[in-house]
Amino acid sequence: MLHRRTFLIGACAALVTANHSARAAGQKLRAAIIGHTGNGGYGHGMDALFANRPDIEVVAVADPDDAGRAAAQRRCAAKSAYADFREMIQREQPNLVSVAPRTTPFRREMLLAAVNAGAHVISEKPFVRAPADADQVLAIADRKGLKIAVAHQMRLAPAVVHLQKKINQGLIGDLQQLHAWGKQDNRAGGEDLLVLGVHLFDLMRLFAGDPQWCTARVMQGNRDARLADAHPAGEDIGPVLGDQVDAQFAFDHAVTATFTSRARLRDHAGHWGLELVGSKGTARILADIWPRVMVSTPARWTDTGRTDQWRPLDDDPTLNATPAERAVNPANARLVDDWLTAIKENREPACSGRNAAWAVEMVLATWRAGLTGTRVKLPLKDRTHPLLKQP
Repeated sequence: MLHRRTFLIGACAALVTANHSARAAGQKLRAAIIGHTGNGGYGHGMDALFANRPDIEVVAVADPDDAGRAAAQRRCAAKSAYADFREMIQREQPNLVSVAPRTTPFRREMLLAAVNAGAHVISEKPFVRAPADADQVLAIADRKGLKIAVAHQMRLAPAVVHLQKKINQGLIGDLQQLHAWGKQDNRAGGEDLLVLGVHLFDLMRLFAGDPQWCTARVMQGNRDARLADAHPAGEDIGPVLGDQVDAQFAFDHAVTATFTSRARLRDHAGHWGLELVGSKGTARILADIWPRVMVSTPARWTDTGRTDQWRPLDDDPTLNATPAERAVNPANARLVDDWLTAIKENREPACSGRNAAWAVEMVLATWRAGLTGTRVKLPLKDRTHPLLKQP
C-alpha cells in the first residue's frame, strides 16, 4: 500500500507539474487580489504585483468598500470585482492570491480562504497576528504543496544579497553581534517593533539563523510596561505595548543581537537598520525598500582619540542605480519572481511565510519577556498573542 505521505508528496508534485504544463501550453495563471479600502487599503504596491506579466491574468479583486473596489478594479485591470473575498476565491478559483491589506484584522481568514482553495499566496506584512495563526496556515500550505511569500523585500535587495556573499567570503570575519534600530519616530516602542521590527528580525535570521531565547525591557514612560498599557497601533495591526523597547536575542555560535526603539535615541542611532559586528569589521544595512550597505574597519584608540570611517561596500553593484531601480515596484518584482520560481521548482521562497512567521514570533517574544521579566525560549511554547485576551 502506498504510504499516505508519499502519496501526498507525489500529488503535490503532480499539481505543480500540471500547472506549469498548462502555462507551457499558453494558459495564464489566474491571480486574485484582496484589499480593504477604509481599513488600511493596500500595502506597498501589493495591488500591482501582477501588472505587466504576460503569463498572469488578474481575474478579480475583492474589497468591501464600493468606491475603493471600483478604483482597485480599474487600477489592477481585474476582470471582476467582489465585496467579499471568500465569494471571490470560491467562484474564481485563482492559482495565485495577493493578500494585500496593510492591516491584519482579517489576515488569518484571508490566508486560510486562499490556501484552503488551493492557491499560492503572497502577503503583506506583518504576516499574522499570532504564531498559532501561522501554524495553521503553513500546515495547510505544506499539506497541499502551496508556496507562501511575504513582503520582506529586503532579503532579496541587491545590496543585501551582495553583502551576504561578501560576509560568507570573510568580509567582517566571524559574526559576533547584531544591533538593530527601528525608525524611532512617533511610533517609537511597540508600534515600531511590530511595523519595522519584523523586517529587521527577518534580516537577523538571514545572517544568524534561528534565535534561541529573548530577554527584554519594555517601558511606558519611566516605568516598566504592564499588560493594561497595551493599546491599538496607529493602523489596525493588533495591539502594541510600550513606548520604549530594548530586547536581546541569543543565536548559535555565541552570537547575540539587540533591538532598540527609543524616540530620544533617534538622532544618535541615525537611519533605521541593522549593524553586523564581526571579528574583523562591521557592516551596516541602512534599511529601506532600496537598502544601502556601509562597512567599517575599526581604528585603534590613540591619545588623540579614535576615528572609524564608514564607506560603501567595495564593488557594490547597486551604487549607481537609477531612481526607477530604487522604487517599490522593482523590489516587489524580485519578490514575485522568486515566489513564482519557488512554485515552479517546488521549494521555499526566499521571503517565505515560515521566515515571516519567525519575525512575528520574535516581536511577541519581546513583549512576553518584557511583561514577565524572564528569559523567553524560542520558538514560543505559548502560540497565542501575549497582549490579547484568549477566549
